[in-house]
Amino acid sequence: MKFKYILSAAAFLTAMTSCSDFLEEQVPQGVLSDKQVTDPAYVDNVVISAYAVFMSSEDINTSFSMWNFDVRSDDAYKGGNGTSDGDVFHQLEVQQGVLTTNWNINSMWERLYNCISRTNIALALLEKCSDSYELKQQRIAEMRFLRAYAHFLLKRLYKYIPFVLECNYTQDDYNNLSNREFTNDEGWQKIIDELVYAYETLPEQQAEVGRPTKAAAAAFLSKVYLYKAYHQDDVNSHAVTEVNQDDLKKVLQYSDPSIYTSAGYGLEDDFHNNFRPEPEYENGKESIWAIQYSMNDGNTDGGNFNVGYGLITPNIPGVTDGGTDFYKPSQNLVNAYRVDNNGLPYIGTFNDKDYDMVTDFADPRLFLTVGLPGLPYEFNPSLIMDKSPVWSRSNGLYGYYVTLKQNVDPASGYLFFGKTSEYWVSAQNRIVFRYADVILERAEALAQLGETAEAITLVNQIRERAKLSGDKGIISGYSHAYGVNMNVGDYTGAYSKEETLNIVKMERRLEMGMESERFFDLVRWGDAASVLTKYYVEEADNCNIYSSAAFTENKCEYLPIPFSQISASNGKYQQNVGNW
Repeated sequence: MKFKYILSAAAFLTAMTSCSDFLEEQVPQGVLSDKQVTDPAYVDNVVISAYAVFMSSEDINTSFSMWNFDVRSDDAYKGGNGTSDGDVFHQLEVQQGVLTTNWNINSMWERLYNCISRTNIALALLEKCSDSYELKQQRIAEMRFLRAYAHFLLKRLYKYIPFVLECNYTQDDYNNLSNREFTNDEGWQKIIDELVYAYETLPEQQAEVGRPTKAAAAAFLSKVYLYKAYHQDDVNSHAVTEVNQDDLKKVLQYSDPSIYTSAGYGLEDDFHNNFRPEPEYENGKESIWAIQYSMNDGNTDGGNFNVGYGLITPNIPGVTDGGTDFYKPSQNLVNAYRVDNNGLPYIGTFNDKDYDMVTDFADPRLFLTVGLPGLPYEFNPSLIMDKSPVWSRSNGLYGYYVTLKQNVDPASGYLFFGKTSEYWVSAQNRIVFRYADVILERAEALAQLGETAEAITLVNQIRERAKLSGDKGIISGYSHAYGVNMNVGDYTGAYSKEETLNIVKMERRLEMGMESERFFDLVRWGDAASVLTKYYVEEADNCNIYSSAAFTENKCEYLPIPFSQISASNGKYQQNVGNW
């Protein structure tokens, strides 16, 4: 099922709208009786509306994929036409001039609390439903899963947030919410509590794709426990003060392969299949939970299209005119895919040599993640990339690489120029939790617990799929047709805990590159300041905007709490550290 916009009356409620106010406003006495309001068919419409808000509330500048905010990492440049094109994201990219009044800081906050409001409205009605409604507890679990997802996205961005976990707050309750009611660790636990209920309640299979399953809740729990494990509870800094062993053991519990294999999940044979819009590839065995975008099902653009990627399409004359070419892979990321004679990446080596497609060997995932000059754009041989303004609206300021994971072949029939958005949109799903991510989370927990051999085995499992993708997948003919050199080898021998952690971190970058996980990974590891300071120095020759970049430790790891939110909180919200 591709969820549609069904209950327009509930659209875009603010986080300050209580569920009781909503019910009084939308269901006035004499229009619908209590019995009608709690009728399962009516309630299911509200539930679907809560799903739909995760599409309808995002836009091209506020994508819930978080690509707009991943430009802070070493994976990507902002892109676009220049530094003034999306200037507030340029400020984030170089970590200079970021203001608490910037529209993008507040927009994401408001939109995600809109999502939370919608889930709470659905939960209020579900609680009123008779227990004879056989799907009542399952639907409650779905809504708590979605509510946890919105809180998770907010917490990764802002660290200290107000938790809206009740659906019958009064206006006074909202006015008294604090963003420091819980420590950082306690905040993660609040999200975990939501997900434990979901895990214990959701079925192994859902009849309609897009609804979370037991495995989706497990994958989510694995991720949240991994974030929680890296304790950052010093109120005067964002330093990692402890890597908690009990939290890591919970990662192992919820990343147990039996949870996923018993439900039919596993790795795709071809890495590229995860990022294809065709129905035969979407919701494949690696996709544990995905946001379901679609086409031709009733909205003004002809479908519930993926507008969150709307700024990423390149501007190809006569093909994608109007494409804005944001979110460009960095040279640093491309270089990370270089491999040695054993097919292994260069870990910890100063990035003083840029990848050369003619002479260097590379991990096959490079050609499935990044579009490079001399190769087909989106695997379409009629669209060969080159070093021209066609592939760089900034005339080379942000280089000539293009991300492949968020883009769609213009000839596929799944890319459209949005009638409402006036940007390119697609029917491509966005995978939120995929099985490879779970495997790498498990490998990281094992490495931190000193189980290095088992961690390396899991890393090699991911690398073996990468090799299979190069040998038999969509790029299997690239060596012959375009002269690229591919190689990927397994890690052999024994490794120390530190070496294993570095291997896992590198593998995570290679596997998850351009999936908007990188910056958040660096922050939870406590590596952001060291990695990005080094990156700015190395990358200045390739992209000169970084000559003015500077990462301020214990500030730039998180966004500031928006000025407008602090002003409206009656002193209940406190700003993050860092002299914002």
